[in-house]
Amino acid sequence: QVQLVESGGGLVQAGGSLRLSCAASGRPFSSYAMGWLRQAPGREREFVATISWSGANTYYPDSVKGRFTISRDNAKNTLALQMNSLKPEDTAVYYCATGIGSSYYSYDYWGQGTQVTVSS
Repeated sequence: QVQLVESGGGLVQAGGSLRLSCAASGRPFSSYAMGWLRQAPGREREFVATISWSGANTYYPDSVKGRFTISRDNAKNTLALQMNSLKPEDTAVYYCATGIGSSYYSYDYWGQGTQVTVSS
């Protein structure tokens, strides 16, 4: 079992930045890969970023590449997502989850989500 709690969401103007955090507990944090996914109203949950268990490998879709950075601190059991140059289309509920890959089917444990709203 893994418990995940996200924080750091909020309202920001277009072009601004936010940093999301995810605190993990349960199984040893360094034993699994992690990812961030998001879901906007009326849309399917989509992959945002993923990171290997060691942090050595990261993957992003083209929609956020160069603007978002995923990182992890295995000593503190935390995952982060630094989001820069935010756009209104980034507005969504953001989730951290255990797993790796571009499909939400690749992820098993999920946090409750944190809302990110980007105003134009």
